[in-house]
Amino acid sequence: MAALAQTRPFIAADSKGQPTNFITAAFAAVAEWKDKRDTRRSLNALTDRELADIGMSRGEIEDVVSRF
Repeated sequence: MAALAQTRPFIAADSKGQPTNFITAAFAAVAEWKDKRDTRRSLNALTDRELADIGMSRGEIEDVVSRF
């Protein structure tokens, strides 16, 4: 399986790492949701054998996705 590399444009943030305005925060939230959806789809597309090769089971997919 090939890894997908996606780059995000720079998002201005305050000292706590939070986006500085509502529009920026909305775009950041949508980007995060899309990344999680793509990761979930990619992992669900793997066979149980392929998941076992990377040390995962199908039941762990949601835990992995929610961590990042």
